[in-house]
Amino acid sequence: MDRKIGIIASDVELKNSIMKLLEKEVKSGEIIIDILDPDNITEQGRILKDKGAKAIIARSGGYRHTVGKVNVPVINLKITTLDILHAIKTASKYKKDIVLIISDLEYFDYDEWKDMISAKIIIERFYKKEDIETRVKKYVEQKDSVVIVGGGIPCIYAKRLGIDNIPIGASDESIYDGVAYAKELINSLYEQNYKNEVLKTTLDGVHDAVVEINQEGNIMLFNERAEELLNKHSGDVIDKKLVDVCPELDFVMEVLESKVNKYNEIKKLKRITITANTSILSVDGHIHGVLCSFQDITRLQSLEKKIRYELNKKGLVAKYRFEDIIVNDPAMKNTVAKAIKIGLSDSTVLIYGESGTGKEMIAQSIHNIGSRKDEPFVAVNCAALSENLLESELFGYEEGAFTGARKGGKPGLFELAHKGTIFLDEINSVSPNLQAKLLRVLEEKEIMRIGSDYIIPLDVRIIAAANEELKRMVEERTFRSDLFYRISILEINIPPLRKRKKDIIPLFKYYVKRLSEKSDVPEINSEIEERIMSYSWPGNVRELKNVAQRYLIFNEIDLHENQIIKDKKELIHADSKIDCDKVVDLREINRFVEEKIIEMLSNQGMTKTEIAKKLGISRTALWKKTKS
Repeated sequence: MDRKIGIIASDVELKNSIMKLLEKEVKSGEIIIDILDPDNITEQGRILKDKGAKAIIARSGGYRHTVGKVNVPVINLKITTLDILHAIKTASKYKKDIVLIISDLEYFDYDEWKDMISAKIIIERFYKKEDIETRVKKYVEQKDSVVIVGGGIPCIYAKRLGIDNIPIGASDESIYDGVAYAKELINSLYEQNYKNEVLKTTLDGVHDAVVEINQEGNIMLFNERAEELLNKHSGDVIDKKLVDVCPELDFVMEVLESKVNKYNEIKKLKRITITANTSILSVDGHIHGVLCSFQDITRLQSLEKKIRYELNKKGLVAKYRFEDIIVNDPAMKNTVAKAIKIGLSDSTVLIYGESGTGKEMIAQSIHNIGSRKDEPFVAVNCAALSENLLESELFGYEEGAFTGARKGGKPGLFELAHKGTIFLDEINSVSPNLQAKLLRVLEEKEIMRIGSDYIIPLDVRIIAAANEELKRMVEERTFRSDLFYRISILEINIPPLRKRKKDIIPLFKYYVKRLSEKSDVPEINSEIEERIMSYSWPGNVRELKNVAQRYLIFNEIDLHENQIIKDKKELIHADSKIDCDKVVDLREINRFVEEKIIEMLSNQGMTKTEIAKKLGISRTALWKKTKS
């Protein structure tokens, strides 16, 4: 199989890095590299595709101007925070202000790193190719006092204008990951195309009723299944006009006249309702007739589920098991023990836990211990999608159901989870309208795709998760009580990390060892352990993992401890009374409380709009508070 990968390198340095890392693949022609040309960027993807590339890897501006221009997958070689920090460190040697020019595709939180960066950083983001040159030209008159840091295009423009520049490099790991993902994607596409061909041939030739007509509208093929469904013998219809012997199939003639294929059409015949796929038979560009394959709708529904599962089961797998969970604290041991008992049942489960406590890990473990472990596990974050998008993702849609709907329609996540488990994370964020539809699915065990008029039966276990108390939401009438009682048959409460102290050090050591690229991991002394144990961990295990990663890089513990807390303790709790010689700044204390509440809500995964609504203020007021 041809697995050729095209790479648009942002500069010569990146090309050389790729050639050194992947020398064998480059020499064999499995990888072909083109250096970014900002004056010809829209054509570079097409050129690589014409050279045989089955997937293209590009970066930043190169990615933005290649994706959608070619009919092969385009992978973004992401600029990571570490890549940016390395470039900034190099640029700092110029002793000038640093202008960081990056696209909106890159994530870089300057506020998180500014205390560690001595140079002044000016961040310029671009959204389209035309913006890049404009951003660079702004600093022509200041070229003696600035250095540009950016991807290939910004640095090319800076070089042309005589401005010092440092390109953002790519780590070996990023390059390996990008190429590995491209290979996996090519293999997956090939595998799925192959399966589609085999399935289509099998369905056309065996499972479906098949009728073929020639250009004159005469029946040329009429298989046994067609004989059975239409109650006609092939000897009575072959070589005769379709409209004379099978007038109920007149829709086949419409495709022959319009030259437009039609798929998944529901047609009512005399005795049965069928779903039909009708397509032009074309060889070397010449039309020879029309092939129609159809099946009674009840049998097809069952077959569709099997086909969808076979085509989509890759990736719908729960990878975590209970033995993967590091647990030493009694509180967490009790939680896991309860979860194991629940996993052996098949009831609906509601998992409570703050952001980062491992709700999905528990959900996957429950799935893997139960009777559905060999079936799909489908996870969806309800808070990450808008109401309309979440509805289409959960229930699927038919072709033409709305503007932009995929040709042929799309199965929903509930369908893909048939016989298995669906995990609805942050169900507390679901709108009341969608709550009603979810309730119907749970009660009736069936769904209807958007734009469809037929019911699809389901057999799915529901595991839901929430990061806030649903009983309180029911009392506030923001969550339906009937849905709450339907999903809360069994409940699990995952304690936050601050309430399972005995897990903190083992988890930290585990992540340090797992994330370390060296065999000898840095020593974790008692002082480090004390700091880790005394921290409140608002981001829970996810935050602990991030701190472990920063510890490996910088060899120091970087916690978001606030000096105001210490000042406040000194001010108010010294000798259990207020020191009269010190000034109590109530505005400062109020501001601190506001910041902590906003930070807490943000750590729980809430958007700015949701936080503003929660606090009863406008987005503008929230913005001012976070910027003050």
